[in-house]
Amino acid sequence: MIKGYIFDYGGTLDTGGQHWGKVIWHAYERQQVPVSEADFRDAYVYAERTLGKNPIIKPDFTFKRTLKEKIRIELEFLGKSEYQEAVVNDLYGITQTETTRSREVLIELKKYFPMVLVSNFYGNISTVLKEFKLDGIFDTIIESAVVGVRKPDPKIFTLGVEALKMQPDEVVVVGDSMDKDIIPASKAGCHTVWFKGEGWTNDPVDATAAERIITELKQLKTLDVTKR
Repeated sequence: MIKGYIFDYGGTLDTGGQHWGKVIWHAYERQQVPVSEADFRDAYVYAERTLGKNPIIKPDFTFKRTLKEKIRIELEFLGKSEYQEAVVNDLYGITQTETTRSREVLIELKKYFPMVLVSNFYGNISTVLKEFKLDGIFDTIIESAVVGVRKPDPKIFTLGVEALKMQPDEVVVVGDSMDKDIIPASKAGCHTVWFKGEGWTNDPVDATAAERIITELKQLKTLDVTKR
């Protein structure tokens, strides 16, 4: 019997299951940033590594401010800084829409299940949740920058299970990444739901690790993950 949920954040609750790299690239396309997708990918990876290695993002940074830093680094890498405001505003509007949709589903699930958030984030996830009115929904927040464990290490999901004070087979993990969410959560003994959206690559993904697949978060309301 399922008694609790663990949710990923980035790519799951804020983009409708889409990989953030693809979300940003589509904003570049809409705003007609004159770069190739290959060059963008290099800039995206460079920005992610820069933010991961350096304490640029502070605990009080909102998502919009975080987004500004991320896009600034990318566009400086590409020599296209003049597009920053347009791209950031485009992306922020999308994030507002997606988090509003997610909030509706989470509020409904919270009536029946305790929930924990497990995320690879920069140390400011609490500020971001408050910004999008997602604060107070999760019983515990486990953030990689705080606990010192990052996905795809299954231990971070074990921490989530322990926070729920449950057994792994009583918990469902919901995430958009097969490699960072579904496979390690399965190794930790949890049930899994893959929120399948547009991935970072078009390579085929072996979906057998996921017990269930959804394409909209609202499908969780009627999903029985205990039956294969």
